[in-house]
Amino acid sequence: MKITVVGASGLIGTLLSEGLRRSGHEVTAASLSLGVDTVTGAGLEAAIAGTDIVVDVTNAASFGDSAALDFFKESTKNLLAAAAEASVAHYLALSVVGTPLLVESDYFRAKMVQENLIRASNRPYTILRSTQFYEFISGLIDIGAQGDVVRLPPALMRPVAAGDVAAFLAELTVSMPLGGIVEIGGPEQFGVDEIARIYLTANEDERPVITDPSTSYFGVELTEDALLPGDGARMASETLSEWLYRSMAD
Repeated sequence: MKITVVGASGLIGTLLSEGLRRSGHEVTAASLSLGVDTVTGAGLEAAIAGTDIVVDVTNAASFGDSAALDFFKESTKNLLAAAAEASVAHYLALSVVGTPLLVESDYFRAKMVQENLIRASNRPYTILRSTQFYEFISGLIDIGAQGDVVRLPPALMRPVAAGDVAAFLAELTVSMPLGGIVEIGGPEQFGVDEIARIYLTANEDERPVITDPSTSYFGVELTEDALLPGDGARMASETLSEWLYRSMAD
């Protein structure tokens, strides 16, 4: 089976491509660094020609203003057009848990546009929404960093290992298109502030975390459960403590 992974140089793209190749699939890696620009379309036709499945794990370089919206709108339109031209049998995309509840944020509004374009395309598709990766907890902390303290909301989330997301995405890639959305989250539930405390302590960072419900998350104030996956979501296996131990041992 020939599979094109778009965004193959990123965290999930790299893990996904490696996993699919180990399973015996022919994988074409496409990314900006490999000469494929999904926004301009440069190199896209060649990357998708003859492929059976397209997996979009691209991400915007900037999360603010209109940059994310411009990226996801143009990129997704070009990818869907190329997929239609190549008669791709399955189109998959990675999105984010909570997207419909967070559209006041520029970034999540852009992800919602991406999802809507895919749903309206008449292509056989699957969308996987994931919770925040353990690997990006440091980015959460940066959101709330104010001098020598960190301010973060107590909103609940179930962070997940990128490896578990890539493994589930690989399963979905070689399965029949769902024509809908499926979600994945981690095995444990924490407040965003609590996750930050655990991560900072593990990294011997002494900055205190102040619980502040008004701290915005990518430009939007969170409700308590906006970041939680819904009923029926896949629950991944690797815990936060297991991931921290493994990441520090690497």
